[in-house]
Amino acid sequence: MTARLLADTETGWQEAARLLRAGGVVAFPTDTVYGLGAHAFQPAAVARLYTIKDRPWDRAIPLLLAEPDDVRLVTDDVPAIARRLMTAFWPGALTIVLPRNSRVPDVVTAGGDTVALRVPDHARVRRLIALVGAPLAATSANPSGCTEPVTTAEVQAGLGSRIAAIVASRDPCPGGAPSTVVGLAHGEPVILREGPVSRADLAAVL
Repeated sequence: MTARLLADTETGWQEAARLLRAGGVVAFPTDTVYGLGAHAFQPAAVARLYTIKDRPWDRAIPLLLAEPDDVRLVTDDVPAIARRLMTAFWPGALTIVLPRNSRVPDVVTAGGDTVALRVPDHARVRRLIALVGAPLAATSANPSGCTEPVTTAEVQAGLGSRIAAIVASRDPCPGGAPSTVVGLAHGEPVILREGPVSRADLAAVL
């Protein structure tokens, strides 16, 4: 059975954190779309996320961080240009791809040498990550190939009883679209996916 937790209560988020620490996969609202998350340092939990979502195993999963300084948990290489982007757009709808360190399980990166990172502009989600005590491997809460959900009802329709819990929100996710993704792992910044942070926004900072 999928537990239904209330997004407007501390108890709901506390229970979501407990389930995540125990290896469960939980859906929750973010500043962009509904996310589907697992404890990033528990490979079995991340593998469960892939299976639930029917996600191809060669597609890496981004990590959500509680604070910008948490990048040190998952990468040892943060160039100055990345720091500038973090200062300008975190918390927010920008995902930055950097070289991973050895603490990140292979299942998160699909065996690759980079990891995608974001600090969401959602205080409750950042609190959730802090309660878990580790980054969350998180992607949109829908079966692969389907539209990214922005409401609790859409998550329920797409994933049904396959997940441990849904943190149910009365309101749709405000962003409504996945984050912009910028790669910095190989020198010059490359926009890998356009989203809420525009090319002009990035140019103004870089």
